[in-house]
Order: sequence, then structure tokens, then C-alpha cells
Amino acid sequence: MSTGGLSFEEKHLPAAVTEELLSQDLSTKQIHLIRTTYRAISEKGSHRVSLQEIADRAGVSKGIILYHFTTKDRLMLQTMEWVLRLNAERIRKAIATETNPRQKVLAMIEVIFRNADANRRFYLTYLDLLDHAARVAEFGKLSATFRSIVNALYADVIQSGVSEGVFVVESVDEAAYTLRAIVDGLFLQWLQETNWKSLHPRYREICERSVLTYLRAAPADSP
Repeated sequence: MSTGGLSFEEKHLPAAVTEELLSQDLSTKQIHLIRTTYRAISEKGSHRVSLQEIADRAGVSKGIILYHFTTKDRLMLQTMEWVLRLNAERIRKAIATETNPRQKVLAMIEVIFRNADANRRFYLTYLDLLDHAARVAEFGKLSATFRSIVNALYADVIQSGVSEGVFVVESVDEAAYTLRAIVDGLFLQWLQETNWKSLHPRYREICERSVLTYLRAAPADSP
């Protein structure tokens, strides 16, 4: 039930990789271009959106984009890195606000399921990243890094619950992977719903019940 004295992050992430992902140094102009690109990718997919369309949406010339990012792939990579960084940081902050392991899990799920439109944009972009990751090494590294960071956050919450006797799992590492599978699997199903917006609260409730059941969480009123 333990991780051998090391956090999941210490065991599974290369040195300083978390800091590298979470510390982009971007100018105001770059952030504007990245935000514009993010919305375009979520609406059309990276393969269907051109640099010229992004430039038009951002109100700049195509040359300005190339000046800041040199290539379309570099722009896509930094856009995906930016959105992954924001999501990882939201999860980290949500966990930090709670001391009870059960409440940490619920706070984590609440921030993950923050609203239907934002979740749809994120997961459509994330699926685009996975498509790139299967073919381009640099995108693959980013995907693996983000996956490891989020799994590490999950593992730390699970470990705290196991230590306090709130959760019961055979392996903290395996449980972190399973929680990730539950969350991502539910989102993949949700994306395919015709009435995805109205069903968003229901999927969040299913996620809460599924995760707490898997962790064999003690009832909320347990001492």
C-alpha cells in the first residue's frame, strides 16, 4: 500500500520536469496567440486550422506568429503545454485547500469537472495532443509528462487517505493510474453525448461515486 517512502512524482518523473512544464515564460503577445490557437484547435482540430486563420482570429499577421513560434508545430506544442500547465495547477490548488483525504478527492473532481464548455474545449484539445503524440516525439514527451504529473497528484491524495485509514487500495501507484482511467474514460463517453452540456453534472456525480467506491472510502461521517 505504500510507495516505498517516495512520492509518485519523485519515483516517476525526470528531475525538474514538473518545474519545466509549470514555468513557461511567455509574453503578453504570446499568451494572446496561444489563447486564440487553443480556441481554434478545440473548435476545428489542429489539422484543420491554418496559421493564417489563427492570425486572422488574433488580429495579427501570419509573420507575427512565425516570429514568436517559428513553426506551426511549435505553436501547437506551446499551446498544448500552456493548457496542460493550467489544468495541472488547478488540480494542485484544489487539493491544497483541503486537509481531509475524502474532501481532497471531491475537490479534485470538482475542479476537473469545472464546467461543460471548458471541459469540452480541453478534452478535444487533449485528444488532438494524443494524436500528435503517437507520431511526433516532442508531443509524446509533453503528453507523458502531463500524465505523470497528474498521476503524481492523484497518488499523493490516495497515499494521504491510505495513511489516515480513509482509503483501502493494494497499490497507490496502480490506484492513481486507475483514477486517471476513470476520469478520462468518463470524459470520453461524455464527449460523445448529443446533450453533453445538460449531462455534465450527471457525469460528475458518476465520477465522484466511482472514484470513492474504487478507493473503498470510509463514509463521510466516520471518525
